[in-house]
Amino acid sequence: MLLDLDYFYAQCEEKRNPSIRGKPVVVCVYSGRSEDSGAVSTANYIARRYGVKSGIPISLAKQKLKDVDAVFLPVDHPFYREVSEKVMAILRNHADQFEQVGIDEAYLDVTQRTSGSYEETKELAARIKKDILTQQELTCSIGVGPNKLVAKIAADMQKPDGLTMIEAGQVGRFLSPLQVSRLVGVGRKTEKKMENMGIRTVGDLAGFDVQRLVEVFGRKLGSYFHNASLGIDDEPVQERGEAESMSKISTLKENTRKLEVIIEEADKLCDKVYAKLLDRGLSFRSVSILVVASDLSVHTRSKTIENPTKDLEVLKKTVRDLFTKFLKESDVEARRVGVKASNLTKEEQKQKQITNFFGSSND
Repeated sequence: MLLDLDYFYAQCEEKRNPSIRGKPVVVCVYSGRSEDSGAVSTANYIARRYGVKSGIPISLAKQKLKDVDAVFLPVDHPFYREVSEKVMAILRNHADQFEQVGIDEAYLDVTQRTSGSYEETKELAARIKKDILTQQELTCSIGVGPNKLVAKIAADMQKPDGLTMIEAGQVGRFLSPLQVSRLVGVGRKTEKKMENMGIRTVGDLAGFDVQRLVEVFGRKLGSYFHNASLGIDDEPVQERGEAESMSKISTLKENTRKLEVIIEEADKLCDKVYAKLLDRGLSFRSVSILVVASDLSVHTRSKTIENPTKDLEVLKKTVRDLFTKFLKESDVEARRVGVKASNLTKEEQKQKQITNFFGSSND
């Protein structure tokens, strides 16, 4: 199955401030040149009904919503990552195999725990949706299919808060009428080229001569388009390597420059980051702090230590030193603070490096 968190950035803002639910919410990337310069990152579905969509200028979005009580907010990536991590932790507990493919999207292979039963999978998907709504106050859309390709397309069919189930025997009927642009890899240029070849739907593509597709798009891409149109996808759900970093962020009770207040909160964040590292069997070599100031400006500091470690006291001391130095160098008041451990390695990777060293040495 593929799970996609609905209008994620905007929904995170609704979670943080429930009073804006029911209003058009637009999350923006401000360029800083003027009050309205920049572009829309995402918008909730209420704003989308007014024609506000990702990528349009903020000034145009405000024009479309000029007679509406709309909410415009700057992107807050640290907060969105924090929420994403909590959701992904929920999903891992429901999956045989797990693969995160974005901040708001993940594949789950649940074949073993459901014994391949679509009825049990439907019940599991409903439980997952309920867990995310109850624990994180977020809705999501889920697509279930015999493979990743079909699940991905299915997840887009009933947004927001949808659940679309496509069984193996239904794949052809499901895909055939869809616009060919629904397939991953078919962008505007490719869609136009296919249209000139008489291919408008996935069904048209499925019936098209595969050799001709190879001639036009090359062997690899032509074969992919042919297989995709038939709903064929053998790519497994699998973890994409180890996490590059582990982080936690928290909002302070009030804006402050008091070191003791910041350190008290930072120590709690260190405990949470450390627990995640232990759970995954990871050591760290780099430590970073983050400060979101009262004016929403973001400041970071980091330090890399000589050797990988999984020592909590090293993490806490490094964080304390970084915050102490930051407050001496800056006059900003902290609104939110964060801690990150990066340059992560697994214990067996370190052991393998040692083994390789001694195994290759000449006594």
